[in-house]
Amino acid sequence: MKRLFPFSLLLLVMAVGIVPAKASEVSGKDDSVTCRDVVEQIKQHVTCPWNEGKTVDTFKAGNPDEKVTGIVSTMFATMDVLREAVKQNCNFIISHEPLFYNHLDETDFQKDDPVYLEKLKYINDHHLVVWRFHDHWHRTSPDGIYVGMVRKLGWAKYRKGDSYMVFEFPETTLKDLAEQLKQKFPQGVIRVVGDPGMKLTGVGVLVGAPGADRQRQLLNRDDVQVVISGEAREWETPEYALDATQQGRSKAFIMMGHVLSEQAGMDYCAEWLGGFISGLPIKFIPNKQPYWTPQ
Repeated sequence: MKRLFPFSLLLLVMAVGIVPAKASEVSGKDDSVTCRDVVEQIKQHVTCPWNEGKTVDTFKAGNPDEKVTGIVSTMFATMDVLREAVKQNCNFIISHEPLFYNHLDETDFQKDDPVYLEKLKYINDHHLVVWRFHDHWHRTSPDGIYVGMVRKLGWAKYRKGDSYMVFEFPETTLKDLAEQLKQKFPQGVIRVVGDPGMKLTGVGVLVGAPGADRQRQLLNRDDVQVVISGEAREWETPEYALDATQQGRSKAFIMMGHVLSEQAGMDYCAEWLGGFISGLPIKFIPNKQPYWTPQ
C-alpha cells in the first residue's frame, strides 16, 4: 500500500492537471489569448479601482475577441506604428493617446473623412485591435508614465521625498538644464521661457497636457523655479512665465512636446506587461517627432 498510494496520486495529478498556471498571469503559449483577456489582466494588475463607467480606456477599433499574436505599446497609434506592428506580427496595439484625433475618439462627425476612413480600413484589413490605456495607467501607483519618464531622465536620486513631480538638484542654470534635456531627447524641440542664466535647484515635471492651473500651481511653489511640461496654450503658462521673468522673478517654463514628455512611460508599460503576460511578444514602438523646422 505504501507504493500504490503515491502512484495513484500521480495518476490523479496527471488526469486533472493539478498544477495550473497562476490566476494572475496570462500565457499566450496555447494560442488562445484574446485582446479582451489581456485587458482583463491589466485591470487586475493596476493598483487603482477600475472605473468602467467613466474612462477613455476602452477598445477603439478592431474585434476585442481577436486572438493575440503580439502586443505593442505606444504613445499614439499612428500609421507608422500600425505598419510597424503588422511588420512585427503584433496585432494588439495598446495606445496611451487617442486613435482618431479627439480625446473621446468620437467618429460620427468624421465618418466621411478620407484620413479617418483609410486608417480604419488599414486596421480592419490587417485584423488589428487598438485599445487605449490612459486614465488607469496614470492612476495606478506610482503613475506608470512618470515612472518611465523619471527612469529615462535618470532623476530618481533627485526626487523630493516620494514625489515623481518635484526634484531637487545641485545648483545649475536654466540654460544648462535645457541643454541636458536636449541631450536626453536629441530628436525633440525643447522650447524654453525664462532667463538662460537663472540659477535653480527646484524642478517640477508635469507630463502631457495637464492644463494651466496645474502648471501654475506647481510653478508657484517656493521650492520650484522651473516647470517642465509636455504642452500648453501659448497665452497661458508660457505667457505667465514670461511676465514673471520680466518682473525679475526666478521662474521659468519648458515645453518638450506631448510625445516626448510621456513616451518613456509607454516604454516602461511594455516591461510592466511582461511581468504578468508570458508566451507573447511584447514590444514598444516609439513615435517619431511629428514636427520639423526649416534650417
